[in-house]
Amino acid sequence: MKNIAVVTPTKQYPILLEQSFDGLANVIKEQKLSDRKMCIIADKNVDKLYKEVVKKELQTVTDEVYCYCFSAGEQHKNLETIRNFYEFYQQNRFDRKTVIIALGGGVCGDMAGFSAATYLRGIPFVQIPTTLLAQVDSSVGGKTGVDFHGAKNNIGAFYQPEFVYINTSTLKTLPKREFSAGMAEVIKYGCILSKDFFQYLQQQKQDILSMQHDVLSEMIKQCCLLKADVVSKDEKESGLREILNFGHTIGHAIETVLDFQLLHGECVGLGMLAVLELARERGQVTEQELKKVQELLAYFELPLSINQVSKERIYQQMFLDKKVKQNKIRFVLPKGIGEVYTTSEVSENEIMKAIDFVVKI
Repeated sequence: MKNIAVVTPTKQYPILLEQSFDGLANVIKEQKLSDRKMCIIADKNVDKLYKEVVKKELQTVTDEVYCYCFSAGEQHKNLETIRNFYEFYQQNRFDRKTVIIALGGGVCGDMAGFSAATYLRGIPFVQIPTTLLAQVDSSVGGKTGVDFHGAKNNIGAFYQPEFVYINTSTLKTLPKREFSAGMAEVIKYGCILSKDFFQYLQQQKQDILSMQHDVLSEMIKQCCLLKADVVSKDEKESGLREILNFGHTIGHAIETVLDFQLLHGECVGLGMLAVLELARERGQVTEQELKKVQELLAYFELPLSINQVSKERIYQQMFLDKKVKQNKIRFVLPKGIGEVYTTSEVSENEIMKAIDFVVKI
């Protein structure tokens, strides 16, 4: 079992990498969470795949295991679904020691975590991410929340889990498109934090695509280490943690304008290309560096452009982004591969050119 420590001002907790769910009960014991009510939250897709095996593990450490299944999809990531969670919690008399188990992808983790953060002013929760995107990104760092009136993740809380349990074998049941979407977030880490990691992805891309376990496990571990380091230094995104939003400002706008027809990771990949082009125009990224990122995204069958979308709508949608300050959009811009900086000093003309790079009429 590989163990990575996340240390923040509010909590210290482990990320555990395993190849099965067999070690879950032991981790619960180690974290002193046994003999409490536990509730597995999963969407309909994950529920039928993994609920029973996880439930069986939990039943070795508690007599009371509850399960709540919700409809899959970003369109259900809203306050109405959270309300349904609360009603279930209340009906079953969950108390402040009850543990919420988020079993699934990013949507599940965000919502289960938000419900735990806000029910009875905060009850414990555990992240068990089953998608690549959740394993390398959304399950780590304590961001929880829901979408609200066309704005992505605009209602939420920073709330750290008790631990993150990553079973890499769940990726075997992940649809290929979902795996590719997760790779956009993986590539992001190389772009913003480590040229060496980016080169590792280039060198190992065939083994990653064929899901060679050792390479896949090492890749996930490196992403978790990189994110854990950033979160430890800046838990609530007051500075450094902003860099993790690389590609997300334009990406989130595209995702919302398209009414979630594209996956989150697919939109992040497009957003990354847009800001790379913006940086290339500024002379901070070379044509060759931009092409390297394009080629890696293309290798994992991520879209490099989209069409029949209003560029103006994308631009206007960006002003609903959480990172807008005093009506100025904040961007994470690269200085080559492996280094970025944040700025609000980006003109409308530059932004429209960047959008134009990935949105073709």
